[in-house]
Amino acid sequence: MKLISYQHAGHESWGAVVEGQVVDLAGPSGIATLAEFVGSPHFAERDALLASAGAPVAAYEAVQLLPVIPKPEKIVCAVRNYMDHHQEVLAAGMQRELSEEPPIFLRVWRSQTPHNGPIVLPRVSESLDWEGELAVIIGQGGRDIPESEAFEHVAGYACYNDGSIREWQFHAKQIASGKNFESTGGFGPWMVTADEIEPNRPLKLEVRLNGEVLQSSHTGLMIFSIAKLISYASTIFTLSPGDVIATGTPAGVGWSRKPQRFMKAGDVCEVEIEGIGILRNPIVAQG
Repeated sequence: MKLISYQHAGHESWGAVVEGQVVDLAGPSGIATLAEFVGSPHFAERDALLASAGAPVAAYEAVQLLPVIPKPEKIVCAVRNYMDHHQEVLAAGMQRELSEEPPIFLRVWRSQTPHNGPIVLPRVSESLDWEGELAVIIGQGGRDIPESEAFEHVAGYACYNDGSIREWQFHAKQIASGKNFESTGGFGPWMVTADEIEPNRPLKLEVRLNGEVLQSSHTGLMIFSIAKLISYASTIFTLSPGDVIATGTPAGVGWSRKPQRFMKAGDVCEVEIEGIGILRNPIVAQG
């Protein structure tokens, strides 16, 4: 099932995309947000809920999409989680060693933008970079989750573009300042529920800028697995329904290229992941 958060006729809601139409599920379920729904007992009854929901409210193209989870409590992002990306940043001059545990940082929800929403190039930068990633959406929350039970806590998957403001990222050894500018993290187009994707299935991942392929890999090449990321993060803090784990990007980012290449106003960036879909974002300059 494909689930979205959206705005239509001045009202924010969430629902399912079925054959190009949006079926509202907030009203029939009595649950206000998608984040609350994926953590509720009703999530397991989603097929029956959809079957009883009635007529679509609008065509998919007619609604204004929101980030899949508009205001997640936490967006946990993995750093250099593909060996080829780790190697390319070393080759570009960064001094980093592989760690025994997953290096992570946090994004804030205002840094997100939906499918077809603009990724904003801030006025203080000319180094807006792309990072195509698989996003994992947490369903049932928990603390100290064993790796063996991690997929029991996954509600679904989406595409993510961990847009990065590179010179701000390198102001200090921690990188959060370059990862949290408003409307730089694309998140969409929808959440594909976990029952449609077998755990640990390698998914082809591709990033295109104006149609040119710049990243091409698959999720089976992660250094730290999805289960490891969930277990590690839940050791630090309680994971909550709707939390997002962005699992890292493969090689092909703009910063590591010679010459370097970055996104600029007028560009269109796409992240496509097998079994999920295409996240598309136009690039605009900050007003």
